[in-house]
Amino acid sequence: MEKFDNVEYFTNRELSWLKFNIRVLNEAEDDDVKLFERLKFLSITSSNLDEFFMVRIASLKDMVDADYKKKDISGMSADKQLGILTKETHDFVKKQYEVYNKSLVPLLKKENLHIISHDDELDANEKKFINEYFDEFVYSVLTPMAVDASRPFPLVRNKTLNIAALIRKRKEETSKKKKKDVYLGNVDKDMDFAMVQVPSVLPRIVEIPTESEERKIIYLEDIIEKNIDKLFLNYEVISAATFRVMRNAEFKLDEDDASDLLEEIKKKLKKRQWGEAIRLEAEERMDASLLNFLKNELNVDEEDIFKINGPLDLTVLMKIYSLEGFDRLKDKKHVPVMNQRLIDCEDIFEEIKKKDILLSHPYESFDPVIDFVSKAAADKNVLAIKQTLYRVSGNSPIIKALANAADNGKQVTVLVELKARFDEENNINWARMLEKSGCHVIYGLVGLKTHSKITLVVRREEDGIRRYVHLGTGNYNDSTAKLYTDLGMFTARESYGEDATAVFNMLSGYSEPPFWKRYIVAPLWMKDIFLKKISQCEEAAKRGAEVRIIAKMNSLSDKDIICALYSASCAGVKIDLIVRGICCLKVGIKGVSENITVRSIVGTFLEHARIFDFRIDNDEEIFLGSADWMNRNLEKRVEIVFPVADEDIIKSIKHYLDVELEDNVKASILLPDGRYEKLKREGNVKKNSQSIFVKEANQIYENAVKINKAEADRTFIPLQGD
Repeated sequence: MEKFDNVEYFTNRELSWLKFNIRVLNEAEDDDVKLFERLKFLSITSSNLDEFFMVRIASLKDMVDADYKKKDISGMSADKQLGILTKETHDFVKKQYEVYNKSLVPLLKKENLHIISHDDELDANEKKFINEYFDEFVYSVLTPMAVDASRPFPLVRNKTLNIAALIRKRKEETSKKKKKDVYLGNVDKDMDFAMVQVPSVLPRIVEIPTESEERKIIYLEDIIEKNIDKLFLNYEVISAATFRVMRNAEFKLDEDDASDLLEEIKKKLKKRQWGEAIRLEAEERMDASLLNFLKNELNVDEEDIFKINGPLDLTVLMKIYSLEGFDRLKDKKHVPVMNQRLIDCEDIFEEIKKKDILLSHPYESFDPVIDFVSKAAADKNVLAIKQTLYRVSGNSPIIKALANAADNGKQVTVLVELKARFDEENNINWARMLEKSGCHVIYGLVGLKTHSKITLVVRREEDGIRRYVHLGTGNYNDSTAKLYTDLGMFTARESYGEDATAVFNMLSGYSEPPFWKRYIVAPLWMKDIFLKKISQCEEAAKRGAEVRIIAKMNSLSDKDIICALYSASCAGVKIDLIVRGICCLKVGIKGVSENITVRSIVGTFLEHARIFDFRIDNDEEIFLGSADWMNRNLEKRVEIVFPVADEDIIKSIKHYLDVELEDNVKASILLPDGRYEKLKREGNVKKNSQSIFVKEANQIYENAVKINKAEADRTFIPLQGD
């Protein structure tokens, strides 16, 4: 693979992620996307960027501080990456607010929804409402804080909205010159700094009553700013503007020394709110002296200051999206349908025993997974339930079912991954609740995250003990299952059950099996097996076979995998990659990657499934699983990828891949210069893969319901006299 060990053949991971967020931003710009859906996409870019700063930018800053010299696969040092990313993120934020101010806000106004900004003139009734709203609902919640010799600069929590103000004691004479001096950044000695946190317990969007058809809303911070003088009696508010601080959210655990991992993580979570400030957002109109004061107190560099032309934290747009009365400006909501095999199913175990079942979320309902665990919890023949949990919902029915199972005397073993980033606190709470219910809870393995998605039910039946298994590509989260595209499979095949038992024995007792019958498991086996599969395709192509690799995943960044794909490409293997986010592989390099295509699908649902399809002539192997082709998944996590054995399921997955490869609406193609570009349809029929899957799922469901009804009608015997 040395032939491909050239930094010019790889894209920087962080820059590749930014390109993904640009693709999301493109959806917010797209005139073919409904207006309120565009608000949603812009909101997502803001949420994505926050996490990017708290994790990726923070990590790079830590590397620079530690004088870490090792370069990434694209040959860039940490400080060089930071330099480039600083410019790119500033450009990105500027683009976000251009989309907001120049496109979305005017379009909303055309649709009779007016967002009041601080510059807008208010009529008497509007002023009256805002002032009364502040007095009645807001004033008593606020805690203004001044900074002086006896009161130091307050701790500003991560991601909170705050209003900073320059104030001074009222004087009968305040010259215009002095006011002018402040705005030029020259602060008088009698000036004081004060701030107030915008309370997250109150709605950030407030609708102003109107007598016309036009609806008007105002942001909570603007209501506070318009009434801020009420917070500082006997003071004159010279200037006030909103700001927000982003802090380093990464924490490192010394797991070998942590006697109680749960308690150690709890301590680290508290510190996350007060990590190093790595980004300061401030309203563009904030005067220079106030901004400079914040910069010094928060100890942020000039390049880490983002001057914002609009409302800070655009995730607020999801609140606007939730306003009632605008359904015409939103996509029709898809309600996941029941899998055709499970409509009116009385015994899910009998149905699984007949034949493997594939679930395709969110097109099909996640309810069968919940029912699988719930019925196992109540079934007198079920002896044990074992499950891995990475991210679950806030009111998880899966957790309740597991607790009920323990109450019913089942042996319940649950691995709760405490190190799932930003879900640590949620998972700690669930772990404690499960322990109190009598479940045996495992907190993951030292030095590894357990990211696999597996449930095992052990059941006593007439012919002996039988194991039922659910394996998936996504989390056991009933909320995200309505938003993320994932695949899950039920099976009662003995080899899958034996491997499932081996997985849980490994997780609970460090008992590594000598071999696996069906599963491919990370971190010890998976990478080598994937490299072997790619190598087998390469050798077959050299022999003249017709060979194709289709792989779908969230991210592709592992250097060894990329080099193996380059080598296979050179041998003539046709490689089609569907990679939603990060892709460090480059296409179109002569003699390296000419047989590789990469596309990214960004649509209504978040593409999340992982599928690996290796085709050599008429032989084909298809795998599903939890792992991306990233170093962290292959070498630093417990992951499971599993083969698909059922011929009907194989056909379904091949169709799934074919439809996504034909998408010409939501798919962007990676170009040799590193840009992504939407396909030019040039008269071709529009093919939106997600829309196609919605229609197909609904049609299959409707047909199945009709068949079931017809069969029920045929078997119905009327009572005498009816």
